[in-house]
Amino acid sequence: MTYGLATVGNDAVLVRDDRFVPLTHWGERRDLPGLLADWDAALPQMHRWAADEAAFASALGLADADVRAPYRPGQVFCTGANYKKHVVGLVMGDPSMRNAEAEAMSEDERRRRVEEMMDARANADPYCFIKLPSCVVGPRDAVVLPRNVAKPDWELELGVVIGKRTRHITAERAMDHVAGFAVVNDVTAREQIFRRDAGGLGADWLSGKCFPTFLPFGPMIVPRQFVADPYDLTITLSVNGKVYQNESTRDMMVSIERQIAYLSDRVELMPGDVICTGSPYGNGSAFGVFLQPGDEMEGSITGLGTQRNRCVAEGAG
Repeated sequence: MTYGLATVGNDAVLVRDDRFVPLTHWGERRDLPGLLADWDAALPQMHRWAADEAAFASALGLADADVRAPYRPGQVFCTGANYKKHVVGLVMGDPSMRNAEAEAMSEDERRRRVEEMMDARANADPYCFIKLPSCVVGPRDAVVLPRNVAKPDWELELGVVIGKRTRHITAERAMDHVAGFAVVNDVTAREQIFRRDAGGLGADWLSGKCFPTFLPFGPMIVPRQFVADPYDLTITLSVNGKVYQNESTRDMMVSIERQIAYLSDRVELMPGDVICTGSPYGNGSAFGVFLQPGDEMEGSITGLGTQRNRCVAEGAG
């Protein structure tokens, strides 16, 4: 039996077989952040509730429900350049992702250089950055395309939800601090990551990643006990019915455990914090295709549910 936790309307709910029961049915009045703050104690209770056949026999379907983001995390961390094929696709497909040296190369030389760079990173520390919690929207909410972004792009990723206060944890113990997994879409203003006016200052993550609505989150959090192997999940995203991303988490370069260990040596991770573990290949940049008003993204990860987000122009409606 597998279940997840979601927010429908203003209620925390338990989801099983695409049907949901509000936690208030069992007398639980905490929201999801409240449950995550006491995760080890809450989990056995939720196991019992999920086995309540009478409650789920009369449960409503999730398909037509007002499913919102599970909650707004206190901290959101992202790991960049964590799939080799993804980075190769970006550099080869989008001139805005190249520096002057790479732009001057032949295609064969450019591909060889970026593949060598990624191979050299295989055992390196993760490359992490912060995304603002104000980016978070629900799995069925509109994604607003800002008027000052020319290349809005998608990055469907496996999200990791932290379940314990975590500081200086080892990779060997890191998974014990994970509450569960979720679908996240690290929407990106592609041309604003490497600014042409900034010389060698590096990536501008604020401009590239932190616009409002640029992090669809959900539909639910699935406890890690029900994800048999987080490195054997298929990440799929389509735009207007055309599949662009269809890759496996097995190609992740820096493991979830190493990401958590690295972050915990630099910050204190708190219950409910979310780590976006990196995007596999299939972003719009690899195809020269970017999001437009009216586009609909549909993204899913094995066992974690599906997002459907329509794109709208800033100021529309």
